[in-house]
Formats: sequence, C-alpha cells, structure tokens
Amino acid sequence: MPGWIVKTSLCVLILVGVTLLVWNFSTVVDRVFVFYPDRRLRITPAQVGLDYQDLWIETSDGERLHGWLVKAETHAPLLLFFHGNAGNIGDRVENVALLVRAGISVLIFDYRGYGKSSGKPTEEGVYTDGLAVYEYAVKTLGYGPQNIVLFGRSLGAAVAAHLASRVEVAGVILESAFTNLKDLAWVHYPFIPGKFLVKHKFDVLEMVKGMKAPLLVIHGDQDDLVPVRLGERVYGAAPGAKEFYVVPGAGHNDTDVVGGEPYFRHLSSFVYRVTGKS
Repeated sequence: MPGWIVKTSLCVLILVGVTLLVWNFSTVVDRVFVFYPDRRLRITPAQVGLDYQDLWIETSDGERLHGWLVKAETHAPLLLFFHGNAGNIGDRVENVALLVRAGISVLIFDYRGYGKSSGKPTEEGVYTDGLAVYEYAVKTLGYGPQNIVLFGRSLGAAVAAHLASRVEVAGVILESAFTNLKDLAWVHYPFIPGKFLVKHKFDVLEMVKGMKAPLLVIHGDQDDLVPVRLGERVYGAAPGAKEFYVVPGAGHNDTDVVGGEPYFRHLSSFVYRVTGKS
C-alpha cells in the first residue's frame, strides 16, 4: 500500500477519534455539570411534620413550575431556595425543615423539567424560572423585596446570582458556587480544551459583579467537585457588603449536614440581619 494512503488513513482515524472525544466530552459535561433532573418526588414536607402549600407558578414563556411554601412564622423572612442540578425539591426536604426550624420561611421550587414542573431545562429557561418565582413571591404571596433572601446551591447559585443582578432583594447566599462552567471543565478535564466545548456558560463570576444586595458565600473546604478556590473567586468579584464562610470538613452537597448548628446559626443570622429582623 502506498505511503500516502497510509498517512491519509491515519489522519482520518485521528480526526474521527478527536471528533468522537470532543462529542463525548461535551455530552458528559452537559449531563454531569449541567442538568440531571428526576421526575419522581419521593418525599414531601408533610412527611417530616411540616405544614406547607403546594404552589403552581406560570413562567413568561408558558411553563408551569411546581413548588412548596413552608412558613416558619407570620413575620419570618422568606428564603427563595434554588437547588442544584440533580434530583428535585423532594431531595431537599430535610434541609428545608432545618431552615424552617431556624426561623426562616422557605419557597422551594423545581426548574422546568424537574419533578412535576413542565418543560425541559436550558440555561435561559432556568433563569426565566427564577424570575417567575421571585415575581410570584412578591405579587401573589405579598412578600416585599426587603424581606426576601435568595439562596442558591451549586448550579442554583448561578440562577440566584443571575436573578440578584436584576431584581431587588435583601440579601443573597451562594453556596458551593463555581465561577463558570468553562473553569469547572478545566478543573476536571485539564487535558481537554473544555473552554471551547462547554455549551452552557452559567457565568457566576460575571453576574455577581452586578449584584447590589449583601452577599454571603458558603463553601466546604473539602469540596472535590467545585474547589473552594472557585468560591473564593466568586466572593472576590462581588462588590459591596460580603462575607465568606468556610465549612470545615464539608464537601459539595453536605455543607448543612457537616456544618450542623454553627452553619444554621451563621446562615440565619445573615438572613435576619439583612432583612432587619434582628
């Protein structure tokens, strides 16, 4: 076989291999780092002894979001809870219960495509969902912006940061936050040009620059999914009043469990301070 044919064949094989690698990497990033919804609700607040309201919230583009309102007391501040990329609100019931017991009312909801919410998740879609829930809290439930604190964990930190850069709230809590998905891709796949392959941006680093409300950044120092240094960069980029709270020994999804009473004391102190309840 002529040498030029062999070289051409090798080039074609390499090109095909690289193409498959790029496609597979992009697919993995989208599935693991972006959206991993679960439709089945395995638990409700009632199963941990909490009274709650079932909410159905319409978005501006015609989706219907499902959520729960769990009240602590009549005049308690409201925490809008933006959960991470996997599961649904049922997986956060224990966390909600601890927040309510700390004296904070919680409105938690599922993004489009998660739990009972209609549609399929996209970056712009979940931003639209966040705005719809905020407007529902203000216009339908009657909470003033000065009594609302946004709480976003992991992917939810991006949704909360996006919303906080556009509306008035008393405060913002970003937990286990990353800078953007490109940086996160480099952390886990340094040998692949992730910056050119990630479809979604979720640029928290840029969004926090437009926030005006006081900010609390929480991060576990053993987070192996989103290293604490990314949370530190988010904190550094934010203007105005801010604080950084490290939970010793905590990973990506167990800050509330590992942090225990000191964690909830610190969080509730921030919420009550920025809403003027303390």
